[in-house]
Amino acid sequence: MSTPAAHDARPAPPKRSAGATALGWILTIGLNVVAPLITYNVLTKDHGWSEFSALLLSSAWPVLESAISLAWRRKLDEFAVVTLVFLVITAVVSLVGAHSARALLIKDSGVTGLFGLLCLGTLLAPRPLMFYFSRKFATDGTPESTAWWNGLWQYEGFRTTLTRMTLVWGLTYVAEAIVRVALAYTLPTETMLVVSPIMIYAVLGALGVWTARYAKRSQAEGERRATEAAAQAAATS
Repeated sequence: MSTPAAHDARPAPPKRSAGATALGWILTIGLNVVAPLITYNVLTKDHGWSEFSALLLSSAWPVLESAISLAWRRKLDEFAVVTLVFLVITAVVSLVGAHSARALLIKDSGVTGLFGLLCLGTLLAPRPLMFYFSRKFATDGTPESTAWWNGLWQYEGFRTTLTRMTLVWGLTYVAEAIVRVALAYTLPTETMLVVSPIMIYAVLGALGVWTARYAKRSQAEGERRATEAAAQAAATS
């Protein structure tokens, strides 16, 4: 009979294709970051489009990547889906309320707060958001590496790690939104215009560093438990 520790003896990942990885990331960054940003800026600054209309048209780029992913790899690209959802949330929030400086600051908080709630909501789904988000970074998108990642869900330690990551991201962004809204009402607008973007990037950077370290620590702990289980099995055989 296998022990709980033995369940963390995860299979090694398949060899990654450098070409597939590079092409995947070129498409991801180009269609989810660069193209929407350029589209939004050109439409709002050069053509006088509203934020809502520009954001909705910008969301066509992640849709295009999803179509390419379906045609190329026969599966949706979760990173593109998350980007699409984020753009739609931003577009909807842009319709709410007046367009004063303080209102715009509060709307920014609404976007990150809704993303945090999205993270927390996926904890009720079969697999949390970070399972799909992390798969984008941990694999090259080929069927072999995707199947390897999907197969890791059977391990308790793996499930705990990704569930905890999703929980931390969700709670952090909800808390960040609440703090920024409170600061928007207490600090002078000029000060908040400086503080708000700093908070956005600081929180994102802190979450990125914590996620990388926590994932590495969890993997090392899983390997340690697997080694101990193997040694124990060998000693009793």
